[in-house]
Amino acid sequence: MMCGAELKLLPEGVQRVAAVLQTHDHPHLPVMLDGAARTARQAADALGVALGQIAKSIIFRRSSDDAAVLVVTAGDHRVDEKKVAALVGPLARADAAFVKAKTGFSIGGVPPIAHATPCVTLVDQTLFRFEEIWAAAGHPHGVFKLHPQALIQMSAAPVVDVVQAPVNVAELLTARAVLAHAAIDNVPSPCISVCRMSPITGWCEGCYRSIDEIRQWSRADDSAKRVLWTHIEQRLHANPPLLAFSGA
Repeated sequence: MMCGAELKLLPEGVQRVAAVLQTHDHPHLPVMLDGAARTARQAADALGVALGQIAKSIIFRRSSDDAAVLVVTAGDHRVDEKKVAALVGPLARADAAFVKAKTGFSIGGVPPIAHATPCVTLVDQTLFRFEEIWAAAGHPHGVFKLHPQALIQMSAAPVVDVVQAPVNVAELLTARAVLAHAAIDNVPSPCISVCRMSPITGWCEGCYRSIDEIRQWSRADDSAKRVLWTHIEQRLHANPPLLAFSGA
Protein backbone atom coordinates (compact mmCIF):
# COMPACT_ATOMS: atom_id res chain seq x y z
CA MET A 1 0.00 0.00 0.00
CA MET A 2 1.31 3.43 -0.90
CA CYS A 3 1.94 5.97 1.84
CA GLY A 4 0.71 9.56 1.64
CA ALA A 5 4.08 10.85 0.46
CA GLU A 6 4.17 8.41 -2.46
CA LEU A 7 0.67 9.33 -3.53
CA LYS A 8 1.56 13.02 -3.61
CA LEU A 9 4.24 12.27 -6.21
CA LEU A 10 1.62 10.98 -8.65
CA PRO A 11 -0.21 13.27 -11.13
CA GLU A 12 -3.36 14.85 -9.69
CA GLY A 13 -5.74 12.70 -11.72
CA VAL A 14 -3.98 9.52 -10.65
CA GLN A 15 -4.16 10.66 -7.03
CA ARG A 16 -7.94 10.93 -7.38
CA VAL A 17 -8.17 7.39 -8.73
CA ALA A 18 -5.87 6.11 -5.97
CA ALA A 19 -8.06 7.76 -3.32
CA VAL A 20 -11.17 5.98 -4.62
CA LEU A 21 -9.31 2.66 -4.78
CA GLN A 22 -8.23 3.12 -1.17
CA THR A 23 -11.82 3.69 -0.04
CA HIS A 24 -12.64 0.28 -1.52
CA ASP A 25 -9.58 -1.33 0.13
CA HIS A 26 -8.39 -2.27 -3.34
CA PRO A 27 -5.06 -4.16 -3.16
CA HIS A 28 -3.60 -2.69 -6.36
CA LEU A 29 -2.97 1.07 -6.52
CA PRO A 30 -2.00 2.86 -9.76
CA VAL A 31 1.39 2.41 -11.37
CA MET A 32 3.04 4.75 -13.85
CA LEU A 33 4.36 3.28 -17.10
CA ASP A 34 7.51 4.59 -18.76
CA GLY A 35 5.64 5.28 -22.01
CA ALA A 36 2.17 6.54 -22.81
CA ALA A 37 -0.70 4.06 -22.91
CA ARG A 38 -3.35 6.17 -24.62
CA THR A 39 -4.63 3.15 -26.55
CA ALA A 40 -5.42 -0.39 -25.41
CA ARG A 41 -2.70 -1.74 -27.70
CA GLN A 42 -0.05 0.58 -26.23
CA ALA A 43 -1.05 -0.42 -22.70
CA ALA A 44 -1.03 -4.14 -23.50
CA ASP A 45 2.41 -3.92 -25.13
CA ALA A 46 3.83 -1.95 -22.21
CA LEU A 47 2.43 -4.33 -19.60
CA GLY A 48 3.15 -7.52 -21.55
CA VAL A 49 -0.43 -8.73 -21.29
CA ALA A 50 -3.09 -9.77 -23.76
CA LEU A 51 -4.95 -6.94 -25.49
CA GLY A 52 -8.26 -8.15 -24.07
CA GLN A 53 -6.95 -7.62 -20.53
CA ILE A 54 -7.01 -3.86 -21.07
CA ALA A 55 -10.32 -2.43 -19.87
CA LYS A 56 -10.81 0.58 -22.12
CA SER A 57 -13.22 3.37 -21.21
CA ILE A 58 -15.36 4.71 -24.06
CA ILE A 59 -17.49 7.81 -23.43
CA PHE A 60 -20.71 8.59 -25.30
CA ARG A 61 -23.10 11.55 -24.92
CA ARG A 62 -26.77 10.74 -24.31
CA SER A 63 -28.96 13.02 -26.41
CA SER A 64 -31.96 13.22 -24.09
CA ASP A 65 -30.22 14.68 -21.03
CA ASP A 66 -26.58 15.33 -22.04
CA ALA A 67 -25.42 12.65 -19.61
CA ALA A 68 -22.09 10.93 -20.10
CA VAL A 69 -22.39 7.23 -20.89
CA LEU A 70 -19.31 5.20 -20.01
CA VAL A 71 -18.82 1.81 -21.65
CA VAL A 72 -15.98 -0.27 -20.22
CA THR A 73 -14.99 -3.01 -22.63
CA ALA A 74 -12.11 -5.36 -23.36
CA GLY A 75 -9.31 -3.96 -25.50
CA ASP A 76 -9.79 -6.58 -28.21
CA HIS A 77 -13.41 -5.61 -28.89
CA ARG A 78 -15.11 -2.66 -30.53
CA VAL A 79 -18.20 -1.14 -28.94
CA ASP A 80 -21.44 -1.43 -30.93
CA GLU A 81 -23.05 2.00 -30.56
CA LYS A 82 -26.47 0.65 -31.59
CA LYS A 83 -26.40 -1.88 -28.75
CA VAL A 84 -25.47 0.86 -26.29
CA ALA A 85 -28.25 3.14 -27.56
CA ALA A 86 -30.77 0.31 -27.20
CA LEU A 87 -29.90 0.15 -23.50
CA VAL A 88 -29.58 3.84 -22.57
CA GLY A 89 -31.28 5.85 -25.34
CA PRO A 90 -30.07 7.79 -28.43
CA LEU A 91 -26.44 8.89 -28.38
CA ALA A 92 -24.52 11.86 -29.72
CA ARG A 93 -20.83 12.51 -30.24
CA ALA A 94 -18.73 13.04 -27.13
CA ASP A 95 -15.85 15.38 -27.97
CA ALA A 96 -12.73 15.94 -25.85
CA ALA A 97 -14.22 18.96 -24.06
CA PHE A 98 -17.35 16.99 -23.10
CA VAL A 99 -15.28 14.07 -21.80
CA LYS A 100 -13.09 16.38 -19.72
CA ALA A 101 -16.04 18.32 -18.31
CA LYS A 102 -18.06 15.24 -17.37
CA THR A 103 -15.32 12.93 -16.11
CA GLY A 104 -12.58 15.32 -15.05
CA PHE A 105 -10.10 13.35 -17.17
CA SER A 106 -8.70 13.75 -20.67
CA ILE A 107 -9.16 11.21 -23.46
CA GLY A 108 -6.34 8.69 -23.30
CA GLY A 109 -6.41 8.37 -19.53
CA VAL A 110 -10.09 8.10 -18.57
CA PRO A 111 -10.48 5.58 -15.74
CA PRO A 112 -13.67 3.60 -15.03
CA ILE A 113 -14.02 5.28 -11.60
CA ALA A 114 -13.42 8.60 -9.79
CA HIS A 115 -15.31 10.77 -12.28
CA ALA A 116 -16.15 14.41 -11.62
CA THR A 117 -19.86 13.75 -12.22
CA PRO A 118 -21.77 10.44 -12.19
CA CYS A 119 -21.79 8.58 -15.50
CA VAL A 120 -24.26 6.05 -16.84
CA THR A 121 -21.92 3.05 -16.82
CA LEU A 122 -22.07 -0.26 -18.68
CA VAL A 123 -19.50 -3.07 -18.39
CA ASP A 124 -18.94 -5.42 -21.32
CA GLN A 125 -19.30 -9.10 -20.45
CA THR A 126 -16.20 -10.13 -22.41
CA LEU A 127 -13.95 -8.74 -19.66
CA PHE A 128 -14.92 -11.74 -17.55
CA ARG A 129 -12.79 -14.01 -19.74
CA PHE A 130 -9.83 -12.90 -17.63
CA GLU A 131 -8.83 -13.31 -14.01
CA GLU A 132 -6.97 -9.98 -14.06
CA ILE A 133 -7.50 -6.86 -16.14
CA TRP A 134 -5.89 -3.40 -16.28
CA ALA A 135 -7.63 -0.02 -16.51
CA ALA A 136 -6.51 3.57 -17.07
CA ALA A 137 -5.76 5.47 -13.89
CA GLY A 138 -6.45 9.08 -14.84
CA HIS A 139 -3.31 9.77 -16.87
CA PRO A 140 -1.90 8.52 -20.22
CA HIS A 141 0.91 6.76 -18.31
CA GLY A 142 -1.18 5.55 -15.35
CA VAL A 143 -2.85 2.13 -15.01
CA PHE A 144 -4.11 -0.12 -12.24
CA LYS A 145 -4.80 -3.83 -11.94
CA LEU A 146 -8.08 -5.37 -10.82
CA HIS A 147 -10.40 -8.34 -11.16
CA PRO A 148 -13.46 -7.85 -13.40
CA GLN A 149 -15.75 -8.43 -10.42
CA ALA A 150 -14.02 -5.61 -8.53
CA LEU A 151 -14.92 -3.27 -11.40
CA ILE A 152 -18.58 -4.17 -10.93
CA GLN A 153 -18.37 -3.63 -7.19
CA MET A 154 -16.75 -0.21 -7.53
CA SER A 155 -18.91 1.06 -10.39
CA ALA A 156 -22.23 -0.65 -9.51
CA ALA A 157 -22.68 -1.06 -13.28
CA PRO A 158 -24.60 -3.81 -15.08
CA VAL A 159 -22.75 -6.42 -17.17
CA VAL A 160 -24.02 -6.28 -20.75
CA ASP A 161 -23.35 -7.32 -24.36
CA VAL A 162 -22.28 -4.17 -26.22
CA VAL A 163 -19.65 -5.34 -28.71
CA GLN A 164 -19.72 -5.59 -32.48
CA ALA A 165 -20.21 -8.74 -34.51
CA PRO A 166 -17.21 -10.99 -35.28
CA VAL A 167 -14.61 -10.27 -37.93
CA ASN A 168 -12.54 -12.58 -40.14
CA VAL A 169 -9.27 -13.31 -38.36
CA ALA A 170 -7.36 -14.67 -41.37
CA GLU A 171 -8.21 -11.68 -43.57
CA LEU A 172 -7.20 -9.13 -40.94
CA LEU A 173 -3.95 -10.87 -40.03
CA THR A 174 -3.02 -11.30 -43.71
CA ALA A 175 -3.68 -7.61 -44.33
CA ARG A 176 -1.40 -6.63 -41.44
CA ALA A 177 1.28 -8.96 -42.78
CA VAL A 178 1.24 -6.97 -46.03
CA LEU A 179 1.84 -3.77 -44.04
CA ALA A 180 4.66 -5.44 -42.12
CA HIS A 181 6.42 -6.48 -45.33
CA ALA A 182 6.09 -2.95 -46.73
CA ALA A 183 7.40 -1.20 -43.62
CA ILE A 184 10.95 0.14 -43.86
CA ASP A 185 11.05 0.72 -40.11
CA ASN A 186 8.58 0.63 -37.20
CA VAL A 187 7.28 -2.81 -38.21
CA PRO A 188 3.59 -2.91 -37.23
CA SER A 189 2.31 -5.20 -34.51
CA PRO A 190 0.51 -8.38 -35.60
CA CYS A 191 -2.25 -7.62 -33.10
CA ILE A 192 -5.64 -7.53 -34.85
CA SER A 193 -7.64 -6.86 -31.67
CA VAL A 194 -8.54 -10.50 -31.07
CA CYS A 195 -7.49 -11.91 -27.76
CA ARG A 196 -7.89 -15.57 -26.87
CA MET A 197 -5.10 -18.04 -26.23
CA SER A 198 -5.47 -21.44 -27.89
CA PRO A 199 -5.15 -24.31 -25.41
CA ILE A 200 -3.93 -26.48 -28.30
CA THR A 201 -1.18 -24.36 -29.90
CA GLY A 202 -0.43 -21.96 -27.05
CA TRP A 203 -0.75 -19.03 -29.47
CA CYS A 204 -3.18 -16.13 -29.48
CA GLU A 205 -5.94 -17.04 -31.93
CA GLY A 206 -5.78 -13.51 -33.37
CA CYS A 207 -2.08 -12.69 -33.79
CA TYR A 208 -0.63 -16.23 -33.63
CA ARG A 209 1.95 -15.24 -30.99
CA SER A 210 2.77 -16.97 -27.73
CA ILE A 211 2.45 -15.10 -24.43
CA ASP A 212 6.24 -14.66 -24.32
CA GLU A 213 6.27 -13.29 -27.87
CA ILE A 214 3.52 -10.82 -26.98
CA ARG A 215 5.50 -9.67 -23.95
CA GLN A 216 8.74 -9.32 -25.90
CA TRP A 217 7.28 -7.42 -28.87
CA SER A 218 7.69 -3.89 -27.47
CA ARG A 219 11.36 -4.57 -26.65
CA ALA A 220 12.24 -6.22 -29.98
CA ASP A 221 13.99 -4.37 -32.81
CA ASP A 222 12.61 -4.31 -36.35
CA SER A 223 14.80 -7.22 -37.44
CA ALA A 224 13.45 -9.46 -34.69
CA LYS A 225 9.91 -8.33 -35.46
CA ARG A 226 10.29 -9.31 -39.12
CA VAL A 227 11.52 -12.77 -38.07
CA LEU A 228 8.50 -13.18 -35.84
CA TRP A 229 6.21 -12.09 -38.68
CA THR A 230 7.70 -14.90 -40.80
CA HIS A 231 6.86 -17.39 -38.06
CA ILE A 232 3.34 -15.96 -37.74
CA GLU A 233 2.63 -16.37 -41.45
CA GLN A 234 3.91 -19.93 -41.35
CA ARG A 235 1.69 -20.69 -38.38
CA LEU A 236 -1.32 -19.08 -40.03
CA HIS A 237 -0.80 -21.15 -43.19
CA ALA A 238 -0.41 -24.40 -41.23
CA ASN A 239 -3.19 -23.68 -38.73
CA PRO A 240 -5.91 -21.55 -40.37
CA PRO A 241 -8.43 -20.07 -37.91
CA LEU A 242 -11.72 -21.84 -37.49
CA LEU A 243 -13.56 -18.96 -35.83
CA ALA A 244 -14.07 -15.24 -36.22
CA PHE A 245 -13.97 -12.72 -33.37
CA SER A 246 -15.15 -9.24 -32.48
CA GLY A 247 -12.62 -6.58 -33.45
CA ALA A 248 -11.42 -3.64 -31.37
